[in-house]
Amino acid sequence: MLELLSRRWHLVVLRGVVAVGFGIVAIAWPEITVLALAVLWGAYMLLDGITSIVLGMGRGSDRTYLIALGVLGIAAGVISFVWPRITVVVLLVVIAVWAIVAGAVQVAAAIRLRKVISSEWFLAVCGVVTLVLGLLLIVQPAEGAIALLIAIATFAIAWGVVLVVLGLRLRQLRDRLPETAT
Repeated sequence: MLELLSRRWHLVVLRGVVAVGFGIVAIAWPEITVLALAVLWGAYMLLDGITSIVLGMGRGSDRTYLIALGVLGIAAGVISFVWPRITVVVLLVVIAVWAIVAGAVQVAAAIRLRKVISSEWFLAVCGVVTLVLGLLLIVQPAEGAIALLIAIATFAIAWGVVLVVLGLRLRQLRDRLPETAT
């Protein structure tokens, strides 16, 4: 693995540069990035719906299910193209509900595990933060979408910088490996 990565260090750097670029673009134009994600999701749903309908045209007992799923997928895809802002809000609500449920489960687990493990408060804090995120996304979905995108973009920039540094270190390592290893 080390040999492979050191020989292809430039691809690691490229991945990092692309991640940093994505992060910068997402922070510079968050509204456009959020809408682009909604349109991308819509394209996926449209293709998935078409595929389900084609599968449903075959022989078998589950045809109705596949065709109905396909029609719903196509409808979701079309809605995403026609009303991308509504799509963003709906996706955000799904994330918010997940965060609320996950946060509540984490807090409950921390309470149940307090006698079994030490430092259970880390799990409780994680649960509270996740729960608060979910509640904020429900209360202020538009601002929540932008905040979530900026968090993802910030992560992408940090990840990209780490990949660039790793790639450059791999290059140095490649130069030190014996000739047969490179």
